[in-house]
Amino acid sequence: MAEMDLTPKSAVAAFEGDGGGYYIWSFPALGEANVGAGKLVLKPSGFALPHYADSAKLGYVLQGEDGLVGMVFPNTSEEVVLKLKKGDVIPVPLGAVSWWFNNGGSSNDLVIVFLGETTKAYTPGLFTYFFIAGTQSLLGGFSTDFISKSFNITKDEADEVTKNQTGVLLVKLEQGKTVPKPNALITQKLVHQLTVSATLTEKEFPFLNQAGLSANLIKLEPYAISSPIYTTDSTVQVIYVVGGGGRVQIAGLNGQSVLDAEVTAGHLIVVPRFFMVAKLAGEKGMECFSVITSSRAVLEDLTGKTSVLRALSPEVLQISLNINPELQTILQSKMKD
Repeated sequence: MAEMDLTPKSAVAAFEGDGGGYYIWSFPALGEANVGAGKLVLKPSGFALPHYADSAKLGYVLQGEDGLVGMVFPNTSEEVVLKLKKGDVIPVPLGAVSWWFNNGGSSNDLVIVFLGETTKAYTPGLFTYFFIAGTQSLLGGFSTDFISKSFNITKDEADEVTKNQTGVLLVKLEQGKTVPKPNALITQKLVHQLTVSATLTEKEFPFLNQAGLSANLIKLEPYAISSPIYTTDSTVQVIYVVGGGGRVQIAGLNGQSVLDAEVTAGHLIVVPRFFMVAKLAGEKGMECFSVITSSRAVLEDLTGKTSVLRALSPEVLQISLNINPELQTILQSKMKD
């Protein structure tokens, strides 16, 4: 872990088509930390075909005001349709079947970044998707005879079911095609708006429990700093730079600096368990969305009013840092929210 390369990385295209694109991050640090990331871009009328994945994740809407997601959760037989807009957090539990649609105007892409854990994934560090429609549909892996008998339909009908959709992953719906309307009450329950700096756990948003993840959003003004934070529960943070840029430092085993790098919008950073991370915004400020691999995440701030350094008795702090009483008093008095 001490030799892990934590250099910030940008996404690369996994698929691009008329309906949009899907982009992935793939580098060793993700696999070693068992976290993954992907970004979905849907053009107007773009539709992501129904699928499920081998990983639980959180989606965070980066752009768009009229997105839709339909989900069928495990052990249920009912589809729920939710409305999505910029700033929304939407948990996607392991095994949930979902489709995604951009119902927006002619020039507004719907952009969603997905961050999650990959402890049960086929490939650590990557989300693997299983489609139930399109050229990569699992149905296509069965013979016509099996499909016709399973659904009690003719072989010709079975061929239509498995071969008519020639799209791959994402398609663009023809004019006149419609999808179900969202349910406002269910949207309020299963989608959470996160537009100000905050940490979101299952306490504030109970549905996070279904994904086993928490979220954190930090918005920094130009040249402002987010002081060193760390998790105390063996969880991993994966950070996506939403906008702006600046500098990120991570300290790890034996007090070693394991990252000191400039970051810009679109970069992804992995913070291994128990490591400390700090962020310093540049001239345009910096906004970061993070996912932590527990729905009950506990983030400790080393310089806030709940800092362990503030909690220590003056005598112990003086001895530990080998500083005089005057500096100890100044140091502890500076620790605030």
